Amino acid sequence: MFASFSELFVRRRGAARLAAATVVSGLVAAGGLAGARQASAADETARSQGGATATIAGLKTYGTAVIHGGAGDQHVSAGLFEMSVEGGGMLQTYCVDLHNPTQRDAKYHETPWSGTSLGTNKDAGKIRWILQNSYPQVNDLAALARKAGVRGVLTEQDAASGTQVAIWRYSDDVAVDALDPQAEQLADYLEKSARNLPEPRASLTLDPSAVSGRPGERLGPVTVRTNAGSATVTPPADAATSGVRIVDKQGKPVTSTTDGGQVFFEVPEDAAAGTAELTVQASTTVPVGRAFASESRSQTQILAGSSESTVSATAGATWAKQGPIPALTAAKNCAEGGVDIIASNKGDEPFTFELAGLEHTVAAGETRTVTVPLQEDQAYDFTIHGPGGFEKRFTGMLDCRIQGPETGTTTQTLSEPTPVAPGGSATDTNLAETGGSGVTPLIAGIAIGLVVIGGATLVVLRRREPAAGD
Repeated sequence: MFASFSELFVRRRGAARLAAATVVSGLVAAGGLAGARQASAADETARSQGGATATIAGLKTYGTAVIHGGAGDQHVSAGLFEMSVEGGGMLQTYCVDLHNPTQRDAKYHETPWSGTSLGTNKDAGKIRWILQNSYPQVNDLAALARKAGVRGVLTEQDAASGTQVAIWRYSDDVAVDALDPQAEQLADYLEKSARNLPEPRASLTLDPSAVSGRPGERLGPVTVRTNAGSATVTPPADAATSGVRIVDKQGKPVTSTTDGGQVFFEVPEDAAAGTAELTVQASTTVPVGRAFASESRSQTQILAGSSESTVSATAGATWAKQGPIPALTAAKNCAEGGVDIIASNKGDEPFTFELAGLEHTVAAGETRTVTVPLQEDQAYDFTIHGPGGFEKRFTGMLDCRIQGPETGTTTQTLSEPTPVAPGGSATDTNLAETGGSGVTPLIAGIAIGLVVIGGATLVVLRRREPAAGD
C-alpha cells in the first residue's frame, strides 16, 4: 500500500506557502514545586494527549473543486496534504475544515475526535470509511475506478480531489462538486457508499497522564495504550539525583513496554515534595482516521496515510508528605463547548480551587471534572496553583465548529493570491487553497478581540481548612 505513498513523498517536495497570522493570547506563568522538574507548559494540553506531532508541508496532490453558495460558485483546490513528523516520518491528510485557512508551517497534534468538529458530527464515521476505501489507502487506481464506476482514466489528482470532495460533503455539510468528471464520479460513489465506522485508537496515549501520592509509594499506574509493537520508557531527567525510578507493579525497573503495560513512579520515602515526568516513545504507523488539530486555528486535518512515524506521550507525578496532593489534566470537550479540567486529590486534605469565578473542592481521595466554557476560536491560557508551590499551566484554542461564508469566513479561489492550474503538484501550489489572504485581517481582529473579552483566564487555587465540597 505504501510503495506509492513513499514515492509520493520522494517526488513531491517544496511549495510556496501562504502567509498567515497566528492568534496568540495568554498570561505567562513560571515557577513550580520546589526542586521539581517542570514539563514545558506552553503546549501542556496537546502533549498530555500523546501521539504524533507534525508540521504541515503543503497541499501536494490535488485537483479542483467547486463550492456552490448563495454568493455564487467558488473554485478551490482539493486534495492531499503532507506533514513531516517530529522525530521522523511523514503523513498524508485531507481537510475536514473547509472554510478556514491553513497557516504556514503550522504544527499539528494527533487529537481525539472529541477535541474537534468531528466530535459532534454524526457522520464522522463515514469520513473514516471514505479514507479506508479510497486513495491513498487504495492505490490501484484502475481497480478503484472500476469499483466506483468511473468512466475514463482516474489519475492521482482525480483520486485525491474526488476523495476530498466526498469528505467535505460530510465534514462541512457543503454543496461541493469536483470539476473533473472522473473525480466527481468517484466523489459520488464514495458519498453514497460510506458507512459509519468507529473512531480509530490513538497511536500512543498514557492513561492517566498525571498521578499523585506520597513519598515512599509507587505512584500510578500509568497505562500505555499504543498500536506499536513496543515502546521505550524514558525516566525523569534528574532521576539519578532525585532517586525517582520508573518501575512495574513488582517494583522492577522499566525501560520498555507494550500496549496495556503499566508503569509507576517509585518515589523515595525521604523525598521532599516535588514532581517528575516520564516519556514514552514508539515508532508506528498512525491509524487512518485520526484527527490532527493545530493551536493556531489552522484548518483541521484527518489522516489518510502514514509512514513509520515517531509518536510520544508524557505523564507527570506529584508527591507530598501531607495536605492536598493534586494531579491535573485537561482535554478539549467540543460537545460541551469548553475545556475539561480533571482534578484528582491523593492527599489527606480537601483540594480547593477557583475556576472561572467559581470555587470547587476535591475531597481527599476523589476526582472531579470541571468544564471551563469558552467561545469558539477563543485562546485560553490559565495556570492552576496549589500548595507547596504546585503549578500547572494549560494553553490552547477552542476550535470545534465548522464555519461557512455566512459567518464571515471566506474561501480562497484558485487565483488568490497565486493562479493554480487544475490538477497541480507540489511544485506549483500554495499550502492551502481553502482560506485566503482576505482571512488575515479577520484573524488579526480575532486576536484583538480575545484580548478584550479576556481570552486568557487565570485560575488560582488555594488551600483552606477542611470543608464540605461545593
